[in-house]
This record gives sequence, C-alpha cells and structure tokens, in this order.
Amino acid sequence: MKRGWLLGIVSVALVVFATTFLVSVVAWQAGTEALPFEIREGLTYGPNERNDLDLFLPKDDGKSLRPAVIVIHGGAWRSGDKRQLRNLAELFARRGYVAAAINYRLAPKWSYPAQLDDCQRAVRWLRKNAKEFCVDPKRFGAAGASAGGHLALLLGTREIRDDSDPDLKGISSKVQCVLSIFGPTDFTDERYIQASRNPVAGRALVDFLGKPYDEAPELWKEASPIHHVSPDDAPTFIIHGDQDLLVPLDQSVKFAEALKKVGVEVQLAVIKGMGHGPTTPEQREEFMKAVGQALEFFDKHLKR
Repeated sequence: MKRGWLLGIVSVALVVFATTFLVSVVAWQAGTEALPFEIREGLTYGPNERNDLDLFLPKDDGKSLRPAVIVIHGGAWRSGDKRQLRNLAELFARRGYVAAAINYRLAPKWSYPAQLDDCQRAVRWLRKNAKEFCVDPKRFGAAGASAGGHLALLLGTREIRDDSDPDLKGISSKVQCVLSIFGPTDFTDERYIQASRNPVAGRALVDFLGKPYDEAPELWKEASPIHHVSPDDAPTFIIHGDQDLLVPLDQSVKFAEALKKVGVEVQLAVIKGMGHGPTTPEQREEFMKAVGQALEFFDKHLKR
C-alpha cells in the first residue's frame, strides 16, 4: 500500500476540504444583492447538544409547498460544524429549497451509528414540522461533502435505523435525492481495512466506527452505503476528483455502478487533476460547474 494513501486517511487532512469548498462557493456568489431567503439559526431537532441546525427559508409567497434539503458537513466524522457548508445551503435556498445545515454528534465521544441517527432525526424533525416551514414532506434531499457525503448516501439508501422516539414514531428518514461530494462508500475496501490496522492512518476511521475492522467487520460493512443499495434508493449525483488520495475515485465509481445495476438514476462528475477538493482556478471552475449540474439534477427530481 502506498504511504501517501494511508496518510491520506488522517482526519486533519480531511478538514482542508472545508476551506477550499467555501472559497469556491463564496467566489461564485461574490457581489450578490440582498439575500432572497431568511435564516433561522440554532433550531433544536433533538436532545443532544449537537442536535441543532440553521434553516434557510426562501422568501416567496409562502403558499406553495417547497422541497427541502439536509446539508451535512464533513470533517472525518469528528470535527467541523454546520457553518462549513453554509454557502451550499444558501445555493439551495436561492433555488427555492428549504435548506437545513445541521450539526451532528462527533467521534470519538460518539461513535457510529450516532452520526447516522442524528442525520435521520434531522430529516424526520423537518418532515414532522413540514407544515410550519411550507415543506413538501414527499420531496426531501440530502447533500454533503466527504464524511457528510457518506452520511448523505446513507440517507439515500437506508430507512430509519432507530424508531424509538415516540415524538417521531413512524416518520420516514428516507430522502428522494442525494448529492455526495467525494464521500466514502465502502469501508470493506481492502485499503480501508489495512488503514484501520495503522494507529496513525486509521485513527479517524476507528474513532468513527468505534472498533478496528478486525474486531467488528459486520459493523464496517453496515456503515458502508454500497452494501445497502436497492432499487428504491434515491437518485444520486456524485462529484469526485480523479487524484483524491483521501477517498479514492473508485469508491464513487463502484457505488455509481451499483446504483445503475439496480435501475437507480445516478450521475458521476469526475474532476480531472483534483484531489480532496479543488486547489487551482481551473479545478474550482470545473468543480462549480459540477455543483451547478447537481443543483439541476435536484430540480429535476424534487421540483414538480
């Protein structure tokens, strides 16, 4: 195994993406006029201190039901917060979506499935309160980057994991469209298994999943979106760089192939020369083109 790939698993490097992505989106939005949406910050969607979100509400006539999207930050499942992808939430709000940028519990204090449970809870909370925010409960999307992309893919491939809360009993957590920006899809990949055996390179994964692969192989499989693919999964748009050392491109390629095999619509935008986030003007331009295509993909599936 290449040393560069192993070191790429280190969580500190994963956080670099947050800066490059925000710079790209901010540059795209520079010089805009008054915001066509309002922001409600710090809304609570669950009992934990990390269960809060910022809601971006389009300024429209308030009479028509709107699609919603849950925006999930990255940071190797153990750092970052809802502000990381705030500008992505704003892009959705500008297009008429009710966007919820969420916080969720982080490793190592909380290991998997806490992160998934929180994301599912956020979907269910917003669905329960759909009338208050003029949201169509049948038109939900999820978008995330890196670790957030992984969690978004799980929202698109899995139904409620924990239905024990009586206040949310029976409310679905499934979404109808997904954007994953280089999120990992298969922790049973031999490279991740080998990384888990390295106390430095595999630290982020072991902190997230709670145990090394050799102690809990079924858990690592259960946390992998590719092992939940089925014909009723959400249409999915994926953005990935072909030089990504943190999450190899074939993670997205194989996931896209799995979706196609069962008849689920999927688009994969590969950015040439890009690693785990755009670092050159050319890469940023191509990256933002792909984000624009993803927004159109969401419109196709959630605006009707």
